[in-house]
Amino acid sequence: MTRSPTEPPGADVTGPPAGPEDDAEVVAQSLEHPEVFAGLYDCHAPDIHRYAARRLGEGAADDITAETFLIAFRSRRRYESTHRNARPWLYGIAANLIGKHRRSEERGLRALARTGQDPVAASWSDRCDDRIAAQAPLAGALASLSPGDRHVLLLVAWADLGYQEVAEALGIPLGTVRSRLNRARRKVREALHMDPSFTPDVMELTPSWTK
Repeated sequence: MTRSPTEPPGADVTGPPAGPEDDAEVVAQSLEHPEVFAGLYDCHAPDIHRYAARRLGEGAADDITAETFLIAFRSRRRYESTHRNARPWLYGIAANLIGKHRRSEERGLRALARTGQDPVAASWSDRCDDRIAAQAPLAGALASLSPGDRHVLLLVAWADLGYQEVAEALGIPLGTVRSRLNRARRKVREALHMDPSFTPDVMELTPSWTK
């Protein structure tokens, strides 16, 4: 590294490089300078937390987010450097952790489907949109999905991942993503069509689920 003319002899010029251009560079630089990894957290933690809160509630989202980035940090040497954006990787870790809370998520959704209210889902409804959360048939449809189908549907609908990104996140073939998404959309679409209480506003809030 070239020393600035204003730096005195002996000045430390071995600090972390500045200005990584993408997530892959952040991960690569963090192998030598672990503190650089904080940039990945700053960039993606709010989205991971928001996604986890929609799935499990605010309290669990704190733990899911923290553990997601802890696992990512510890496994960063295995990160595939050709993946310039770390979002699929991080969402995949988060989805795996959320999967361990599958029963809690399904309990919350089924309670929401029965009563329209659930303590676990309170922050979920507040943080995303209570017009969606208040629709019991939708909550029931989500609860009825298999864990794999629900992961695919919500990574597309809530995390805004593309099909290839979902495949990378979950480590499954692209064709499996398509089949799971089609199956999940069909079940949700049937639930929406069967209930006359659904309004056009609700339909507009869930376009990617019902296409």
